[in-house]
Amino acid sequence: MATQPLAASWPAVTVKEAEALLTAPGAKFEMETVTIHGVPTRVWKNAPPHMAALVALSRTHGERLATIYEDERVSYDAQFRAIAALAADLALGGVGKGDRVALAMRNLPEWIVAFFAVTTLGAIAVPLNAWWTGEELVYGLTDSGAKVLIVDDERWERVAPLLAEAPGVKRVLVSRATHPLDGAERLEDVIGTPHDWPSLPAGELPGVALMPEDEATILYTSGTTGKPKGALGTHRNFMTNILSTGYAVARTILRRGDPLPEPAQKVALTVIPLFHATALSAGLMGAMAAGHTIIYMRKFDAVRAMEIIEREKVNSTGGVPTIAWQLLEHPERHRYDLSSLEAIGYGGAPSAPELVRKIAGELKTSPGNGWGMTETTATVTTHSGEDYLHRPESCGPAVAVADLKVTDADGRELPAGEVGELWARGPMIVKGYWNKPEATAATFVDGWVRTGDLARVDEEGFCFIVDRAKDMVIRGGENIYSSEVENVLYEHPAVTDCALVGIPHRILGEEPAAVVHLVPGSTATEAELQAWVRERLAAFKVPVAIRFCQEMLPRNANGKILKRDLKSYFEDRVAA
Repeated sequence: MATQPLAASWPAVTVKEAEALLTAPGAKFEMETVTIHGVPTRVWKNAPPHMAALVALSRTHGERLATIYEDERVSYDAQFRAIAALAADLALGGVGKGDRVALAMRNLPEWIVAFFAVTTLGAIAVPLNAWWTGEELVYGLTDSGAKVLIVDDERWERVAPLLAEAPGVKRVLVSRATHPLDGAERLEDVIGTPHDWPSLPAGELPGVALMPEDEATILYTSGTTGKPKGALGTHRNFMTNILSTGYAVARTILRRGDPLPEPAQKVALTVIPLFHATALSAGLMGAMAAGHTIIYMRKFDAVRAMEIIEREKVNSTGGVPTIAWQLLEHPERHRYDLSSLEAIGYGGAPSAPELVRKIAGELKTSPGNGWGMTETTATVTTHSGEDYLHRPESCGPAVAVADLKVTDADGRELPAGEVGELWARGPMIVKGYWNKPEATAATFVDGWVRTGDLARVDEEGFCFIVDRAKDMVIRGGENIYSSEVENVLYEHPAVTDCALVGIPHRILGEEPAAVVHLVPGSTATEAELQAWVRERLAAFKVPVAIRFCQEMLPRNANGKILKRDLKSYFEDRVAA
């Protein structure tokens, strides 16, 4: 349903009134309180208990298309057959409850099959960043203690020469291999290609006893050390997002004053990676429950995306603001029928209020935004439709099972409207960091997660992220942790002082840029240092600009670099 211009009668109900209606006893979004890790927590009463229940539910969608990838159109029935077959094979190979199985591939139908095959066994899926270098992938394998790796051909070429550095990996399954494999098996020898899945036996899922608080995933994030940390997610964390997404849609409809429609199966174009909590938790989980069709692209291209939207009657797309900008500003947009689009949503990067208005005005489509992080398994707040148009700088109010608070440096809660560190709690908060008790204790406190974001929350509960306490750059939805890039720059023999900062970019939100101070008497060029980083880190982490400072970088009394003072080095790029 397209967003209508703000009317004098809007909103029809307050946020609290909408919550009361939607969560009333007997309602779809009814809540109950359970104890999670010793903390009484509101949860969705009607959420599936675990991944196996979700996969069993998805089977009931039958011949409805689950995924479309190029010429591969996979029904829910065929997908279930592949999940059951791979789970049975993994079980025969010794994978059981608590074992870690890493996934490293682009958005393919096999990614989804592998993820659910692993988690329905009670094993822990470890989706690795498909953009990582071979060295970064090996770190994820060794840190998680993965015993099996399921990988596509491209990632296999990166990691194969280094696999000896991850001796815990006992088995590798490679999808879509184009060359003979040495030390690995073809995934197709186990389950065939997606075209073969409809003819697989109609097997059943393994009869593993699962509980909502069982560990299900390790998704990698990073902290101030620059080394990735594995956020340990549970089945309940992911099941929560199913109803959180539906609740957010229903709240927007009630605020508009419209009656809630009957459930309908939709088509979504997903162009962000499945190793992100946004695509995996906020997107895939709800689609599996509702029987939505998800279309994946090998690589985003605006023209190709518009062709798909027109041909497949896509109802929603987005992921990061970059996607919306590219659709809006493409000179060929008028050639395509995009009228099927009902929503363009995104998160993970700052977005300009101008974008919100353009989506509603030019595309006649409801804009959507939200806030979450890897540690919250995606959705905590949501924002769409008229609410988003009315408060374009906000990321929306929390869903009904979540709580937000803003604290001062001592952890004392601040009144509405004051800026401080944002804390969040609810059934979507992960268990902690994998094998990092000190980092867990510092970040997770009595059911709350300390986000490191600076924010304010208004009287109605709408959250406004105003800055990030952590030194992080978010480029088009990809987190770039400054210390990681800085550490690589410091390894260069000519660099003695450096800092990474984010510079504004209208499409991507921001881009990484660096200021360096060279060892006296040494030389290095911008291109040389960019190449140095590119050889050691994923391409999206390479600074787009490097400026040279004649003196050591400015610091405060505690020795911390004053990064805000460095933004002036890039005024020429910002102005452009």
